[in-house]
Amino acid sequence: MKFRDPSNPMWIQALKMLEQADQLHKHFFQLVKPKPSGPVWEPPADILETDRQFLILIALPGVDPSGVTVVIDENALHIVGERPLMISRDTVIRRLEIPYGRFEKRISLPAGNYKMTENVLMNGCLRLVLNKLG
Repeated sequence: MKFRDPSNPMWIQALKMLEQADQLHKHFFQLVKPKPSGPVWEPPADILETDRQFLILIALPGVDPSGVTVVIDENALHIVGERPLMISRDTVIRRLEIPYGRFEKRISLPAGNYKMTENVLMNGCLRLVLNKLG
């Protein structure tokens, strides 16, 4: 059996794993349209809803809370900030898998009024709670 034989089960499994890895990467680290200021990345988020509120969790490892802006505007939640690449001149980069630089996340909300009751960035995760009003 040849190594690159398409009927080789190991080759088929390897191709499936590569395809899955590519899909995961696209799902979690989608680049959004670049702005004139340069490219941005979009952090992954979990969005949970109850009858009274939304709970939104956004993965932001290594991000300073003071550099994150969260705004509710026209039935959308906008999160903007930056994850700096903190390296010295004598550092050799061996691998960069976690995105860095400017990020933006826009989350559409159903029509209605919302009040943000929690906005906490802790342990690399931004936790937002939006109460539904009226």
